[in-house]
Amino acid sequence: MEARGLTAREVVDARKQPCAKRDTVAILRGTTKVVAMKGKKVVRYDLKKEPPPEKELMANIMGPTGNLRAPALRIGKTLVVGFEEATWKELL
Repeated sequence: MEARGLTAREVVDARKQPCAKRDTVAILRGTTKVVAMKGKKVVRYDLKKEPPPEKELMANIMGPTGNLRAPALRIGKTLVVGFEEATWKELL
């Protein structure tokens, strides 16, 4: 982000302040798109046009500890979870 001259409005350290499922549901309010990345796998959801089953969505954005996976970034109404370099370059 810094390389592109972007700054975060709020930064939360996930190790000190984990985001549990109930907190993640609050983050999803007002979100219309989700981009979830695990390794090279990138999954995109349009929550307005074709909302996925909750179980599927949560499986892609929550980690094994039951918390929101990091890094997570909200860009407008899009929630980006995980890291895959090409996708981050595209979104930023």
